[in-house]
Amino acid sequence: MTTVATDTNVGPLLRGWREQRRLSQLELALRADSSARHISFIETGRSRPSEEMILRLAEHLDVPVRDRNALLLAGGYAPRYTESALDAPQLETLREGIEQLLQGYEPYPALVVDGSYTVVAANRGIQLLLAGLPEHLLTPPLNAMRITLHPEGLAPRIRNLREWRGHLLAQMERQIGLARSEALRALYEEVAAYPLPEGTTDPGDREDPEPYPYFALPLRIEHDGHVLSFVSSISTFNTPMDVTVAELAIETMLPADPATVAYLQSLAQVTE
Repeated sequence: MTTVATDTNVGPLLRGWREQRRLSQLELALRADSSARHISFIETGRSRPSEEMILRLAEHLDVPVRDRNALLLAGGYAPRYTESALDAPQLETLREGIEQLLQGYEPYPALVVDGSYTVVAANRGIQLLLAGLPEHLLTPPLNAMRITLHPEGLAPRIRNLREWRGHLLAQMERQIGLARSEALRALYEEVAAYPLPEGTTDPGDREDPEPYPYFALPLRIEHDGHVLSFVSSISTFNTPMDVTVAELAIETMLPADPATVAYLQSLAQVTE
C-alpha cells in the first residue's frame, strides 16, 4: 500500500460516518475486505482512497445515495448518482408505475413521500382522510408529518395519538441517525414541538366496544363517525441509481380490522 499526503477531506467524512454507525476501524475493514491500517490511513489523509474504495466503504456504512455523491466529490471524483427532477422524461416509467400502484390500492389509502416527507403523490383513500382539514395545511407542498401531527390537522382525529405520535417521532429520529439532513432535523424539531390537542388521552383510556386484536401498532382515526384502523407499510426502491428515486418512500395503509375494510369498500361502491 502506497501512502501519500492528500488534499481531500474524504477521510474525516468517512470517519464521521463510521463513528455514527458505531463501528471500529477493524470492524469496517473486515466488512469491506480491507485492513484496519488502510482504513486508518484513509481517515487521517495519509492515503487517498480510490473511487471504488469510497463506494465500497459507503455501502458498508449504509451511507445514503445523496451523501455518497458528497463523499466522491470530497475524494476528488465525479458524482456517481444523478439527481433527476421527478417530472423528468427519464422517470416517466417510474411515475406511471407509481400512479398505477396507488390507484390499484384504492379504496385503501396510499401515498408517496420524499426524504423530507413532502407528499409527491397520493390516491383517493388519502384524500378521504384529509377531507375537512384547513387550507393552510393542504396548500402544496403538502408535508405528511405536518398534516398528521399538527393540532389543526389529523391529530385531533387520531384515537391513539400519543402512541402514533411516538411512533412517528421515533421513525424520524432513526432517519436522522442514518442521513445527515438538516431539513429533516428542522422538520422533526417543528412537529415534536406541536402541542397535543385538548382532550388527548393516554393510551388505553378510550376503549372500543369490541376491541380487535391488532397484529401491529395501528393508526386509529375517526372519520364521519367511524373509527378506522390501519397498519402502515413503507416500501423503498432497491439499489437506486438516482438520488431522487433513492429518497422516495411508498406508504400503504393496510386495513387492520374487518370493520375498516367494510366501511371503505362501501364508500368505494357509492362513488363508482
